[in-house]
Amino acid sequence: MKACRCVCFVSFLAWGAAWAAPAEEVLSFRAGAAVSNITPDIGGDIVGGFTPIPSRHIHDDLHARCLVLDDGRGRLALVVCDLLAIHRVVSDEARRRIHERLGIPPERVLISATHTHSATSALGSNRLQYQQTLDEYQEFVVRRIVDGVQRAVNNLQPAELGFGSVDVPEHVFNRRWFMRPGTVPPNPFGGTDLVKMNPPAGSPNLTEPAGPIDPAVCFLAVRAPQGPLIAIYAAYSLHYVGGVGPGHISADYFGLFCERLRTLVEPEPRDPPFVALLANGTSGDINNINFRNPRPAQPPYAQMRFVAYDLAEKVQGALARVQYRREVTLDARYREPEIACRKPTSAQWEWARKTLAEPPADPNKTDLARIYAERTLRMAEYPETVPVPLQVLRIGEVVIGTMPCEVFAEIGLEFKARSPQQPAFLVELAHGSLGYLPTPRQHDWGGYETWLGTNRLERTASDKLLAELLEMVAEVKLGP
Repeated sequence: MKACRCVCFVSFLAWGAAWAAPAEEVLSFRAGAAVSNITPDIGGDIVGGFTPIPSRHIHDDLHARCLVLDDGRGRLALVVCDLLAIHRVVSDEARRRIHERLGIPPERVLISATHTHSATSALGSNRLQYQQTLDEYQEFVVRRIVDGVQRAVNNLQPAELGFGSVDVPEHVFNRRWFMRPGTVPPNPFGGTDLVKMNPPAGSPNLTEPAGPIDPAVCFLAVRAPQGPLIAIYAAYSLHYVGGVGPGHISADYFGLFCERLRTLVEPEPRDPPFVALLANGTSGDINNINFRNPRPAQPPYAQMRFVAYDLAEKVQGALARVQYRREVTLDARYREPEIACRKPTSAQWEWARKTLAEPPADPNKTDLARIYAERTLRMAEYPETVPVPLQVLRIGEVVIGTMPCEVFAEIGLEFKARSPQQPAFLVELAHGSLGYLPTPRQHDWGGYETWLGTNRLERTASDKLLAELLEMVAEVKLGP
């Protein structure tokens, strides 16, 4: 079952032999950007770990960063939220209200989460509950997204568009590792996996990573004609950095990157101000830990700041190579293919029931068996299939695909390589959060990202979703 709609997102312009519409069809390209504060009250649950902890301090504010593009025929809105993830009800309701207030169709609004592990949850009280009603914080986030998009519309001005990219491989490491036979610890279900997520750094039992990295920071630069930058929309495939204080709310390196880039490109404040946005690429199996040569312990925020500042400086340096143009057209597609959900087997159900019937061994320690027993029973209540929101967005010559999952890096690399329109890249955690998305091969190797409850969609989901996205790219492709 497929539903086709339209949406747009970021553009890519390294286009030397660039396409341009006939002169009589070229309309004025405009852009506007704004930022909304979505910082929650202290005391809400931070959900980055296996068990939630109450927030005790706000180290830095969380934001919904908004960019609106207008090619004279229609508008697109791009929103990046400093959140672990968003339940699709948040995206659905925000896009509905944006359409109602501003006339931008829901299919032309992209809302994604960064995946900071230091934010209060916008997933509701039960992240595995598919149907939800907005809770108080989700309602607040929705209102602030809509306000931010309206302010970006208010800030629309003539613009030109450019694309750049820069490889920064030194901060990204595949976190899934093969280990020497017999050294992978049992999983919570009592079985044994072939790979281990986040193995002991520096261990002599490590053999090789189970997948690649994607080193590229891709960015869309929007500026006033021959003038100052309006916004930069970037994407990098790094899960998060972490290293926050106890109970701290923080936007992680995503927020620090945006603030650092703002100071680099706009030393003197302007009105309206420059806005930086950093989306998460495909980082489901990527983090900032060098497992071969681990770094020494550092104080809170030190590594986060190092990564963010280095990325910002490299993007700022790459701006000198960007080529801009005014003739920009926007196009996109939106579909929701039905994908089967994983369900516990009778043996898994019985294991979960028995595990939860027994008292915890130590109530003060994280008990992965009990956590996954609870998740197993919740997955039994999940629908047989779910509609999975997908978008393909084209601005000028660039296409971007989106998925509502924590997508493995190799899937993003394959999308880049196979896309019939170039350049192309993927953004994850858009319009929902449906768990990790490994390839079928990675499923067979096991590991945290494949465990029932962490992983919700069928084994071949990545192949089906990637094929769907590539079909959508063909529909928005320029030329024959």
